Amino acid sequence: MNKKQALVLFAHGARDPRWATPFERIVERSRQMQPDIEVALAFLELMPPSLPERVAELVQSGITQISVVPVFLGQGGHVRRDLPPLMDELRNTYPELDIHLSGAVGEDESVQESIARYCLGQLARP
Repeated sequence: MNKKQALVLFAHGARDPRWATPFERIVERSRQMQPDIEVALAFLELMPPSLPERVAELVQSGITQISVVPVFLGQGGHVRRDLPPLMDELRNTYPELDIHLSGAVGEDESVQESIARYCLGQLARP
Protein backbone atom coordinates (compact mmCIF):
# COMPACT_ATOMS: atom_id res chain seq x y z
CA MET A 1 0.00 0.00 0.00
CA ASN A 2 1.39 3.38 -0.99
CA LYS A 3 0.69 5.77 1.87
CA LYS A 4 0.13 9.40 0.90
CA GLN A 5 -1.07 10.83 4.23
CA ALA A 6 0.93 11.16 7.43
CA LEU A 7 0.29 12.06 11.04
CA VAL A 8 3.23 13.61 12.88
CA LEU A 9 3.12 13.70 16.65
CA PHE A 10 5.19 16.71 17.68
CA ALA A 11 6.65 16.60 21.19
CA HIS A 12 9.13 18.69 23.16
CA GLY A 13 12.02 16.25 23.54
CA ALA A 14 14.30 15.52 26.50
CA ARG A 15 17.86 14.50 27.24
CA ASP A 16 16.78 11.14 28.66
CA PRO A 17 15.73 8.84 25.80
CA ARG A 18 13.28 7.02 28.11
CA TRP A 19 11.14 10.17 28.11
CA ALA A 20 10.04 9.36 24.53
CA THR A 21 8.63 5.91 25.41
CA PRO A 22 5.00 7.00 25.98
CA PHE A 23 5.06 8.95 22.70
CA GLU A 24 6.46 5.93 20.85
CA ARG A 25 3.61 3.86 22.30
CA ILE A 26 1.08 6.41 21.04
CA VAL A 27 2.69 6.18 17.58
CA GLU A 28 2.39 2.38 17.62
CA ARG A 29 -1.24 2.46 18.80
CA SER A 30 -2.06 5.00 16.12
CA ARG A 31 -0.46 2.81 13.45
CA GLN A 32 -2.47 -0.19 14.63
CA MET A 33 -5.68 1.82 14.61
CA GLN A 34 -5.09 3.39 11.17
CA PRO A 35 -2.61 1.23 9.19
CA ASP A 36 -3.15 3.15 5.94
CA ILE A 37 -1.68 6.33 7.49
CA GLU A 38 2.03 6.89 8.07
CA VAL A 39 2.48 7.86 11.74
CA ALA A 40 5.73 9.42 12.92
CA LEU A 41 7.24 11.35 15.80
CA ALA A 42 9.21 14.61 15.73
CA PHE A 43 10.69 16.78 18.45
CA LEU A 44 11.16 20.48 19.11
CA GLU A 45 14.56 20.06 20.77
CA LEU A 46 17.01 17.73 22.51
CA MET A 47 16.00 14.63 20.49
CA PRO A 48 16.04 13.73 16.82
CA PRO A 49 14.36 14.02 14.46
CA SER A 50 13.29 17.64 14.34
CA LEU A 51 10.02 18.54 12.65
CA PRO A 52 11.79 19.77 9.48
CA GLU A 53 13.87 16.56 9.35
CA ARG A 54 10.79 14.37 9.77
CA VAL A 55 8.77 16.26 7.17
CA ALA A 56 11.68 16.04 4.69
CA GLU A 57 11.75 12.24 5.16
CA LEU A 58 8.01 11.98 4.67
CA VAL A 59 7.94 14.16 1.56
CA GLN A 60 10.84 12.16 0.09
CA SER A 61 8.85 8.96 0.67
CA GLY A 62 5.91 10.34 -1.33
CA ILE A 63 3.67 11.77 1.39
CA THR A 64 1.50 14.60 0.07
CA GLN A 65 -0.58 15.45 3.15
CA ILE A 66 0.65 15.85 6.74
CA SER A 67 -1.25 16.58 9.95
CA VAL A 68 0.95 17.82 12.79
CA VAL A 69 -0.42 17.24 16.28
CA PRO A 70 1.43 18.92 19.16
CA VAL A 71 1.51 16.38 21.97
CA PHE A 72 1.61 19.10 24.61
CA LEU A 73 -0.87 19.56 27.45
CA GLY A 74 -1.47 23.21 26.61
CA GLN A 75 -0.93 25.94 24.09
CA GLY A 76 2.12 27.33 25.89
CA GLY A 77 5.07 29.23 24.49
CA HIS A 78 6.45 26.37 22.42
CA VAL A 79 3.16 25.77 20.65
CA ARG A 80 2.27 29.46 20.28
CA ARG A 81 5.71 30.93 19.64
CA ASP A 82 8.09 28.22 18.37
CA LEU A 83 5.83 26.04 16.25
CA PRO A 84 4.23 28.64 13.90
CA PRO A 85 7.60 29.71 12.38
CA LEU A 86 8.48 26.04 11.84
CA MET A 87 5.17 25.50 10.06
CA ASP A 88 5.75 28.62 7.91
CA GLU A 89 9.21 27.34 7.01
CA LEU A 90 7.77 23.96 6.00
CA ARG A 91 5.02 25.56 3.90
CA ASN A 92 7.63 27.70 2.11
CA THR A 93 9.97 24.75 1.58
CA TYR A 94 7.22 22.41 0.35
CA PRO A 95 4.52 24.54 -1.31
CA GLU A 96 2.97 21.43 -2.88
CA LEU A 97 2.53 19.77 0.53
CA ASP A 98 -0.85 19.97 2.26
CA ILE A 99 0.21 20.46 5.89
CA HIS A 100 -2.22 21.05 8.74
CA LEU A 101 -1.53 22.02 12.36
CA SER A 102 -3.84 20.90 15.16
CA GLY A 103 -4.20 22.42 18.59
CA ALA A 104 -2.29 20.98 21.53
CA VAL A 105 -3.61 17.54 22.44
CA GLY A 106 -4.22 18.57 26.05
CA GLU A 107 -6.66 21.27 24.94
CA ASP A 108 -9.10 18.62 23.69
CA GLU A 109 -12.05 17.94 26.00
CA SER A 110 -11.89 14.15 25.55
CA VAL A 111 -8.20 14.13 26.50
CA GLN A 112 -8.91 16.26 29.57
CA GLU A 113 -11.67 13.85 30.56
CA SER A 114 -9.34 10.85 30.17
CA ILE A 115 -6.69 12.53 32.31
CA ALA A 116 -9.26 13.45 34.96
CA ARG A 117 -10.51 9.83 35.06
CA TYR A 118 -6.95 8.58 35.45
CA CYS A 119 -6.22 11.09 38.24
CA LEU A 120 -9.42 10.22 40.10
CA GLY A 121 -8.55 6.55 39.73
CA GLN A 122 -5.37 7.19 41.68
CA LEU A 123 -7.22 8.20 44.85
CA ALA A 124 -6.21 6.08 47.81
CA ARG A 125 -9.09 3.82 48.77
CA PRO A 126 -9.82 3.34 52.50
